Amino acid sequence: MFTIRNELRTVLRGNPPGTRERPIDTPQSTRISMAGYELLNFCANDYLGLANHPRVIATAKSALDTHGFGMASVRFICGTQPPHLELERAITDLLRTEATLLQGSCFDANGGIFEALLDERDAVISDELNHASIIDGIRLGKAARYRYRTRDMDDLEVQLRQAAGFRRRLIVTDGVFSMDGAEAPLSVICDLAERHDAMVMVDDSHAVGVLGATGAGTTEAAGVRDRVDIITGTLGKALGGASGGFVSGRAEIVELLRRRSRPYVFSNAVPPVVVAGSLAALELVKAGAAERQRLRHNAESFRRSMIEADFDLLPGDHPIIPVMFGDSAVADRMSEALFAHGVHAVAFTHPVVPRGAARIRVQVSAAHSNAEIARCVEAFIHARRDVAADGHTETAY
Repeated sequence: MFTIRNELRTVLRGNPPGTRERPIDTPQSTRISMAGYELLNFCANDYLGLANHPRVIATAKSALDTHGFGMASVRFICGTQPPHLELERAITDLLRTEATLLQGSCFDANGGIFEALLDERDAVISDELNHASIIDGIRLGKAARYRYRTRDMDDLEVQLRQAAGFRRRLIVTDGVFSMDGAEAPLSVICDLAERHDAMVMVDDSHAVGVLGATGAGTTEAAGVRDRVDIITGTLGKALGGASGGFVSGRAEIVELLRRRSRPYVFSNAVPPVVVAGSLAALELVKAGAAERQRLRHNAESFRRSMIEADFDLLPGDHPIIPVMFGDSAVADRMSEALFAHGVHAVAFTHPVVPRGAARIRVQVSAAHSNAEIARCVEAFIHARRDVAADGHTETAY
C-alpha cells in the first residue's frame, strides 16, 4: 500500500495546474465569482446562455413540486414519467429523426451503443480525435476497430476498404471536435458511407442548439439529416447545461438500444427537474435564431480581434476557439495571468491534447456582450506581457 500511495503522489505532482478544480460560487453565467474574485467566464459550454435562464429555472422548480426530486429507478421498471417521453419526442422533432432515447449522459449514450449494436462480425471506423466516450464505448464491444486520420476522407476510404469483409460497418465521428472546434465533413462522410454500404454515427454534443438554421446541429448545417443513422448528444451544453444525454436516429436502432444499452438498462432515469428544465431549454433553442446569430457574431468578433492582436488561433467558425501556445508551461502561466486580469479561461495540456499543442480553449456564449468580448481580448494582451516579463519569450507563442 505504501508503494502504491507513493506512486500515486508522483502522478499527482505531475498533473498540470489546469487539471485542478476551482469551485465557482455563483450560478453558471458569463460573469462568475471564484475564490472571492469576480471573473468573466470564457470556458463554459453554455453556448446560448440557458444554464441560468429564468424560464429554465422556473420550469425546473415547478417540476420539483409536480414530479419529485429523483426517479429512484431505471426507466423500464418505474423510472418513466410523461415528461421523459415528452423530452424524447421534442428531441426527435428538433433533429427530425425517427426516435430518441434519453441517457444519463452522452458519455453513457456513446458507451452503450457499440456493444449493443455490433459484434465480432462487424467493424467500427473511428476518427482519431473522437471523444473519449466513443473510444471507451468501442473498447467495450467486440467489433473490429479501424481508425482514420482526423477529417481525412482519403484515409477514411482506405479504412473502409480494409474493413470490406465485415457484416456491418459503422463510421463514427464527432460533429464538432471539442479541443479544436473543427467540424466533421459530414457530406463527404455520408457519400463514402453510401458508396461502401456503411452506417454513420455522429456525436453532436457541441453542435445541437448551436449550428443549423433551427439549432439541430451539424447534420442540419451539412444538409445530411436523412443520411445519418445515429446521433448522440448531451443536455449538458447548449440545451440548458445540466446533465443527461440522448441517442436519436433510426427507430429500429433506438428500440434495440432501449432493450440492450447497458447504461440505459442499469442506470437511474434522468431526474424530473433536469427533464423539465431541458424541455424549457429546447423551446428556447427552437425560438433562438437571434441567439444563434448573436453567438456567431461573438465568435467572429473574438477571432478577428485576437488575430489582429497576433495570437495563434486554430481556424474555424465554431464558438470553441483554441488559442495556441504549444508549450504547456506557457499555456498554464497564461491561464493564471488571465485569472489575475479578471478572465477565467482554462489551459489544456498533454494528455488532453497532443504534446506541443497546449492551448487555452476559449468558449464564447451568445450571452457575452461586446464589452465583455473586448475585455477578454485585452486580458489576453495583458497576460501575454506578464508572461513575457516573467521570463517566457514571445517566441513561445
